[in-house]
Amino acid sequence: MRFVNCARNENEQNLFASQFLDEVFYKTLRRVSKGEESLVWYGDDYARHMGISSSSKKQDKNKDTRTTIPDANFKTLTEKQNINDCNVNYSKRPFQREVCLKRFSQKNSLQKHMLIHSGEKPFHCDACSQKFSVKSNLQQHMRIHSGEKPFHCDVCSQKFSLKSNLQQHMHIHSGEKPFHCDVCSQKFSVKCNLQQHMRIHSGEKPFHCDVCSQKFSQKGDLNKHMRIHSGEKPFHCDVCSQKFSRKDNLQKHMRIHSGEKLFHCDKVKSNLKRHLVIHR
Repeated sequence: MRFVNCARNENEQNLFASQFLDEVFYKTLRRVSKGEESLVWYGDDYARHMGISSSSKKQDKNKDTRTTIPDANFKTLTEKQNINDCNVNYSKRPFQREVCLKRFSQKNSLQKHMLIHSGEKPFHCDACSQKFSVKSNLQQHMRIHSGEKPFHCDVCSQKFSLKSNLQQHMHIHSGEKPFHCDVCSQKFSVKCNLQQHMRIHSGEKPFHCDVCSQKFSQKGDLNKHMRIHSGEKPFHCDVCSQKFSRKDNLQKHMRIHSGEKLFHCDKVKSNLKRHLVIHR
């Protein structure tokens, strides 16, 4: 702080000052030459408080009226200035790029936003100890534990815990598919379906079996696979009580009872795979 002085007017400043929590940060407004004095303009109110004229024309060129800013006054100063721009670099690295330059109409909104950059997460979930930087994110998270689903679909009455999930769900009813695959131009109504689809092109398989190390591109496929190791068979036949680990295997089995034959030979209606041997 002792190296930063108060500019005589707004045009003379070469630094911009901001405060986050208990620390003060500076951003250069232009290139500062070696040996050039660091100057910050704090506004007309503070200039009058320090006895500095805000008009550069009235300044005595031979008289230096610039005053070093005391540390104790800076907190009050920034409150008067009401700086609501996220343009500080709080990593204490002088040559690192700015944060995000997002602007806010309220100072408390900026303070909440800065938690994203600082990594501070003051909001804790009492159920699972997960932490959040924004209170609204904690409130949304708590619906996982409470089962609350306040957002309803007017078409099919399905309920959702997040408004964004409802909005994506509505694409199913409208037929809208705003998510496009850049590789094959396939379209999807839900973003997560596009993300799963992209693994076909990338070959990514992020889901691993802890037992046999087999990899899968979708979590649902891993869940199905795990039933091989666990022996779990959650799908039951209502006719003969036979059990299956996969739903598609149950559906195939049910054709035995229903007599349904989906695969037909153009010449003779029979079991397709066995019958086609005759025509070879």
